Amino acid sequence: MRPYAEVYVEKDHHVARTHVEDQGGTNPSWNEVVKVKFHEHLPETDVLAAVNVDIYAHGHVREKPVGSARVLLCDVLKGGDASEPADNPIQCMTVQVWRQSGRPQGLLNLWVPPTGRFLLRRESLSLRVKEDEVEDQKVVDGAGGEAVKV
Repeated sequence: MRPYAEVYVEKDHHVARTHVEDQGGTNPSWNEVVKVKFHEHLPETDVLAAVNVDIYAHGHVREKPVGSARVLLCDVLKGGDASEPADNPIQCMTVQVWRQSGRPQGLLNLWVPPTGRFLLRRESLSLRVKEDEVEDQKVVDGAGGEAVKV
């Protein structure tokens, strides 16, 4: 089997594709950073928006679907302080790959990059104690696209 993956949030907007893995067989390791683009306000307007990974087996005649995995954007978007790497560590997520029939096919490991890639513009009110004083601090984070390592 010579698998590759297509990664997208909005399939009609942008689809990123990995290289065809010739060495891994049924246990591929792409070790590749894939940048996925989507409309800036999509996470705010669609709570079911997700990063989708469709895996195919490359063939001479046709591409055979192997399975697909899905991770909701709300599970990977970060809202921590951009200047504090500890607030946005690299995160490894393992998700189930499903066949079209609904049966499990295997597992997919995704590495979510630190701040700067998965930031969602949001405002929140947080309290911070500083020298026995409580002060309100308004936190506003930047916005951007995203990258997924598959």
